[in-house]
Amino acid sequence: MLAFLVPLVVLLNGLAAGVLFGTQLGGWPLLAALPPDRYVHAHAFFATRYDPAMPVCLLGTLLGDAALAFLAPGAVPATLFAAASVLALLTVAISVTKNVPVNKWVRTLDPDNLPADFDAHDPRPAWGPWNRRRSLLTTLAMVANCAALAALL
Repeated sequence: MLAFLVPLVVLLNGLAAGVLFGTQLGGWPLLAALPPDRYVHAHAFFATRYDPAMPVCLLGTLLGDAALAFLAPGAVPATLFAAASVLALLTVAISVTKNVPVNKWVRTLDPDNLPADFDAHDPRPAWGPWNRRRSLLTTLAMVANCAALAALL
């Protein structure tokens, strides 16, 4: 079971961390710099590409790490998988409560007909820092998973 689950978790966590790291390098700086209409268009575009895959990657990481925390032989890898599971859980919690609602709201907007008070409701000041936090947490989960894998070898 470990021979299947460990690589799967590392793959899913790596994909999630890579996407979120990529948003920090390019996606977020672009979104932050765009005027509101272009921002809404670009954010909706990104959200429809990432939202279907990211839940699979994040939940797979969370559940896989939780299982590995119980299945891993030895206290060190078990503890590291448990830590990665907690980090993944925090990432999921931020995603569900802070980022996904904004993604869904932005997709309902017409970039050519934004609400008159859009500036007052522009989600970027809050969305960016929350995205940075979940990027950090997912990357830390990846570090924990790699350390757990090394401890298994």
